[in-house]
Amino acid sequence: MRHDDIWRAIDALAAEHGLSASGLARKAGLDPTAFNPSKRIGADGRARWPSTESVAKVLSATNTSFDAFAALVTGAASALSRGAGRGGGAARRIPLIGLAQAGGEGYFDDGGYPVGGGWDEIAVPEIGDPNAYALEISGDSMEPVFRDGDIVIVSPAAPVRRGDRVVVRTRKGEVMAKELRRQSARRVELASLNPAHPSYSFELPEIAWMHRIVWASQ
Repeated sequence: MRHDDIWRAIDALAAEHGLSASGLARKAGLDPTAFNPSKRIGADGRARWPSTESVAKVLSATNTSFDAFAALVTGAASALSRGAGRGGGAARRIPLIGLAQAGGEGYFDDGGYPVGGGWDEIAVPEIGDPNAYALEISGDSMEPVFRDGDIVIVSPAAPVRRGDRVVVRTRKGEVMAKELRRQSARRVELASLNPAHPSYSFELPEIAWMHRIVWASQ
């Protein structure tokens, strides 16, 4: 059992109930900042673990069994989607894959809709787009907004405007999460929020599709 696995399970549990990590903490009667990413590493750089009391309160507040939570810790992200948590019956399941995998062949059709059997699943409430999907962020190019391991929900049907966080696939097969800085009739400019990473500018024909991120676990 790893430190990252525990926190990822808490983020996934929050996503299952349509909450941010701070929203989950508040629902459980905890300090709203208890699960913030900044609280997961101490000032000395050492990993901080959630207390057993905090986990117990979260499971009670969400009517989730310990077995269901353990399945999330071990990587069975779809366990709650299949009803292992008693409160998850009304949630809808959508495809989930890692951002690093998404650039491979066979995961999206030409319109950018998820296809194939290589996806996991996650349950989310109140997502109206029938083609919505979820990606697990990898890397730190979008910190501090999206961190490694965060789950984002992407809607191909949502209108995209300047300043939106988006997932973009290029004609070369690259898939990236960025912020849309500017789109003209000829070019698309994308920004990495972490200044240590480059921003990008593409001619419009170089972009296969661009979808808006409508929710993120944080």
